[in-house]
Amino acid sequence: MIKSFRDIEAYQRSKQLYPQVVKLTKDFPPAGFHLRDQVCRSGNAIHSDIAEGYGRSVSEFKMYLTRALGSNNETISHLEDARNANFCAASEADSLITEYTIVGKQIYRLKEHWH
Repeated sequence: MIKSFRDIEAYQRSKQLYPQVVKLTKDFPPAGFHLRDQVCRSGNAIHSDIAEGYGRSVSEFKMYLTRALGSNNETISHLEDARNANFCAASEADSLITEYTIVGKQIYRLKEHWH
């Protein structure tokens, strides 16, 4: 039963993933500074948007979930770019991409079933 935004699985999972993104990006080379900033911002925005939208009207919350899903997809794209540019270990990026893919599915299902 969801009594708070903290009870939402997508919120919990993305909140747990964020420190892993920060850790992964801390050793990006100087050429990857812009990408580090982008992926950290988008990774943080996922759970922030869920928290911010929770408790609002149904239509407003769904709008925030749409934003969270967009930030999730952006995070995946940035992680793919970091992997392809060899800014990090491919296995670490792939692991995070897999986890964020799950988060995206969770957000999508939540949006579809929220009433």
